[in-house]
Amino acid sequence: MRQPLLNRVGLSLLFLVPGETGGVETYARRLTPALASAAPEIQFVAFVNEETLESLDGGLAEGVETVPVRTSGRSRPRRVLAEQLRLPPLLRSHHIDLLHSMGTTAPSRPGVPSVVTLHDVIYASHPDAHTLMMRAGMRLLVPLAARSADGVITVSNASASEITRVLGIPSERIDVIYEGGLDPTAGTAESELRERFSLGDAPVVLSVSARRPHKNLARLLAAFSSVGSRPAPVLVLPGYSTPFEDELEQEAVRLGIDERVRKLGWVSQADLEGLFGLAACFVFPSLAEGFGLPVLEAMQRGVPVACSRASSLPEVAGDAARYFDPLDTGDIQRALEELLEDRALAAGLADAGRARAKSFSWERAARETIAVYERTWKRTAGAPDGEHPT
Repeated sequence: MRQPLLNRVGLSLLFLVPGETGGVETYARRLTPALASAAPEIQFVAFVNEETLESLDGGLAEGVETVPVRTSGRSRPRRVLAEQLRLPPLLRSHHIDLLHSMGTTAPSRPGVPSVVTLHDVIYASHPDAHTLMMRAGMRLLVPLAARSADGVITVSNASASEITRVLGIPSERIDVIYEGGLDPTAGTAESELRERFSLGDAPVVLSVSARRPHKNLARLLAAFSSVGSRPAPVLVLPGYSTPFEDELEQEAVRLGIDERVRKLGWVSQADLEGLFGLAACFVFPSLAEGFGLPVLEAMQRGVPVACSRASSLPEVAGDAARYFDPLDTGDIQRALEELLEDRALAAGLADAGRARAKSFSWERAARETIAVYERTWKRTAGAPDGEHPT
C-alpha cells in the first residue's frame, strides 16, 4: 500500500511573544516563510497565541495559514495547558499530518507524528539563567518533549552534545540544522541613533543580548570599565528585558561606567541595522548558546567580532572572530582594545566574517528541516523501506 502524502504541517508557535522571546522568536519568524517557500506543495498551519495574533499584519508568511489558540504566551501555566490539552484536538480538526513544535516544548500526546526543535538545555547547564519557576517548568517539559517527539532538531553540534548528555537522547535521534542570518537592509540613520541614544561621537561597542546571567554581561561590564582606548567608547546593549535587569544596572553604577553604557531594551529591526552600521566592533561574551544568531548577523554586516570561546560560538564564527576566555575579564578587555585600536585586524575580521556568513542561510535550514519532516513521516506512517513519502 502506498504511503499517504504529507500534505499539512502544523507549526506550534504558542511560546512566541513578539519582542520578548529572543532568538527563539527569530528562529520561528525566519524559518516559517523559508519553509513555505521551500515546499509549496505542503500547506503550513501556524498555531499562535493571543499576543502573536494581535501583532500579525498580513499573517506570518505568504501561504501559511494562521490558527488562533485561546492562550497567552506570557502566562507559562496557561500556555502549557493549551499546548498539552487544547492543541492536540486542534491538530485533528485542522487535519494536520505532522506537528513541528519550534520552541523546545511540545505536547506529550499530539495524536500525529511530531518533531520538536530543542534549541538548548541551558536551563540545566546554567540554571541561574532562568527564574526558579521557569527552571522548574523546563526541567519537566523539555525532557517530556524530547522523549515523546518522533524527531528532534537542534541548532548546533554543541547543543546536540548537551542534549545527549543532559537528557540521554541518543545522538542518532538528533538532527543538527544550523540557523541562517538576515540579509542587511536599510537601517535608521547614524545621526538619528547617535542623537536619540546620546552616543555623541564615541566609538560604539555593540552587544546584542538578553539580560540573563549566562550571557555574562556582568563580566563584560567589568572588562569594559578597564578599556583604555581613546576616545573612550560607549557600550550599547540592545536586548529584551528580564528579571535580572536591576543587577546589571547596579553593576554599571558600581563600576562607574553607567554614563557610558546604554541599555536599550528590544529595538526595531531598522534601529538594529543602524546600530550594526555604526558599531566599531561587536562583542558577545556568552557562557552558553544554542547557536548564537547575533554573532552571525554581525559577521554578515561586516562588523568585526570578539566572542567567547564557548559552546556553539566557534561553530558559528569559525576563523572570523577574536576569541576570548569568557571567565577572564582581562582577556575580554584585551579583545576589545585590539578591535578598537588595530583597524587592520578589525578590517581583516570583517572580511572573514562576511565570507564565513555565506555558509549559513534560512533557505538551507528550511530544506534540511523539510527532510526531517519527510523522514519522520515515512518512519511513523510505516512506508516500505526505500519508498519516499511524496
